[in-house]
Amino acid sequence: MLNDKPLSGVRIVEVEGIGPGPFAAMMLADLGADVIVVHRPRSGPVVGLKDRPVTDRGKRSLVLDLKSDTERAICLDLIAHADGLIEGFRPGVMERLGLGPDVCLGRNPRLVYGRMTGWGQDGPLANRAGHDLNYIALSGALWSSALEGERPSVPPTLVGDIGGGALYLVAGMLSGIIAAGRTGRGTVIDAAIYDGAAHMQNLLMSIAGAVEDGASAQANPLVGAHWSRTYRCAEGGFISVQCLEPKFYAEFLSRLGLSEDTDFAMHQFDRAAWPRLSARLSDIFAAQSRLHWENVFDGSDACVAPVLSPREAFAHPQNAARQTWHEVDGTLQAAAAPRFGGQPPAPPTEVRVRGQDTETILAALSASKGWPDRTEP
Repeated sequence: MLNDKPLSGVRIVEVEGIGPGPFAAMMLADLGADVIVVHRPRSGPVVGLKDRPVTDRGKRSLVLDLKSDTERAICLDLIAHADGLIEGFRPGVMERLGLGPDVCLGRNPRLVYGRMTGWGQDGPLANRAGHDLNYIALSGALWSSALEGERPSVPPTLVGDIGGGALYLVAGMLSGIIAAGRTGRGTVIDAAIYDGAAHMQNLLMSIAGAVEDGASAQANPLVGAHWSRTYRCAEGGFISVQCLEPKFYAEFLSRLGLSEDTDFAMHQFDRAAWPRLSARLSDIFAAQSRLHWENVFDGSDACVAPVLSPREAFAHPQNAARQTWHEVDGTLQAAAAPRFGGQPPAPPTEVRVRGQDTETILAALSASKGWPDRTEP
């Protein structure tokens, strides 16, 4: 079957890593790019990682020992005919392997060389270890997550690794590929989670009432308000509320029978009243089940939604309509995003076994001395 997705014909080499790099390559594969992931040889499973992670879906798998001169040369042959390369090592590792930007762009001047790190390619922390929470902490992105008098919360790794990392790498790769098509010259993409997490705060800096220093609870007008938080329900489930606009806030109060309560009606944006009103809402929501509150707010613009697990989201009517979540071999996967007009959403593609395509790719590479074409099963 011909690939008619937006990135059909785009060719990417991914050098195996963890976290945001593989996610970025998966997103490119979801959009139709032909991604060959160069897996490293290993004798057994890696603690904390699945043998067939969802982030390897839609890719072809080639196992190469990049410390071997012969197998590194094979990797360079692939890179010579690729549009892009993605790697996620600390600065200097690819150079020591003989696969740094100078070498690769020397073989392929049109190559877009994507580098995914936490701290970036330079600066005093460039070679220091870190994880998602550290990057968003130092960038200022974590500071505004604290409620009044509480420590900053630990958000999902999606905030740094994916939001500040993988998605910025994808944007950089696509921009570089477009520029290479226009100019014939490739480039190096320095995608740092630290940079992306800082950049995302420009939205917060645009919101009236946000502050840049002082009490972290006052930095984000959407944190700490009684109308912008989650509440525990009777059976232990949670409901989310974020009715910022006055008309939505009025609908929220109406559904709760609080329209005539002047304390709520008059103090939506009064910070001094937020703790008191949050406590009152906590008591209200704790008196009934999550299902009860779902029914109360069903069909309204009160900006209220249940906090669902992925399995619960899979069973929700919104998913039945959108087909966003899929179950593949007993494991949930989210479909590719975004969607394109006129094309139905495609189900998730296959996750190949490590090294499954090694012989096929090597044979095709040897025969063609170019990029080995993808064959349909």
